[in-house]
Amino acid sequence: MVKDLGHERFLPVLARTRSIHRPVGPVAYDCVKLIFIRHGSAILLSEFGEKHVAIGDVVMLGASTLCGSEPEGSITVTTLYLDRDYVIDQVFWQHAAFLTDRWQAQDFMDERYSEPAQILRIGENRAGMLMPWLDELVALSLAGPAPERFYRLQALLFAVLDVITPYVATTPVRQTATQRQATHPGMPRHRHFTALRAEVQQAADLMGAQPARRWTLPELATAVHLSPSQLGRVFTDAYGKTPMTYLTTLRVEHLARLLRETDLPIEQVMVQVGWHSRGHAARLFRQAVGITPTRYRRLSRQNTAT
Repeated sequence: MVKDLGHERFLPVLARTRSIHRPVGPVAYDCVKLIFIRHGSAILLSEFGEKHVAIGDVVMLGASTLCGSEPEGSITVTTLYLDRDYVIDQVFWQHAAFLTDRWQAQDFMDERYSEPAQILRIGENRAGMLMPWLDELVALSLAGPAPERFYRLQALLFAVLDVITPYVATTPVRQTATQRQATHPGMPRHRHFTALRAEVQQAADLMGAQPARRWTLPELATAVHLSPSQLGRVFTDAYGKTPMTYLTTLRVEHLARLLRETDLPIEQVMVQVGWHSRGHAARLFRQAVGITPTRYRRLSRQNTAT
């Protein structure tokens, strides 16, 4: 279920093209994102650190992975938003020759590690070949759900994936600290980018309304009338991360906004988002955004000045 301009519609694939002229703070989506650079360049900030992207690059972000950007002048991108259930379903069919069912496909995914944020350097020639397909994907998804156009949308998506998939890095064992196993919900179903269960949505709303509060899992579970273990399980199914990890994501986004928009001392804004140890806050921020809070503020100010 993809949210588009405030309206909910079932689209396993959503495509949008836009030009970005200002810094974009770290934000995470509950879907897989493929970002194709069409014009210009930018500095991206994510779990891979601080990296430069330009024409010929594709950014792949796993679900619930923070990423921000600092455009160098301006940058134009086409972004594909892929529902996680839909992605898991494609993995099953891709390997149907030796996978019995979708549950085995989930086990197959669990045995592979990948960086949650990757830059695929496919080159300008391959990127140019993709542009007509991406333009048609954008047109189809802007038109809204239409069963008669679904197979054309799939054909275009598969053609794009056929080009970029060889550049995606996975390993059978964890090789870096940032690598993680794939997170995904259960059997394919119509789902929102927010939780389906009311209790899970309530827990997310509570943390979103008070990210600086010292939430604990038992306290949160009591507030939504679930046991801590049950809340942890259904929350992870819905968001791909635990409630406390989700809270960290909220705090990182809030901290990044305060670093960009205020001149408050870094220690003070860290306290405002709920972190009372500068070292702990800086470590979590760097894990999510790829650079320290000090570097992030300096970089955002440089780009604003230019």
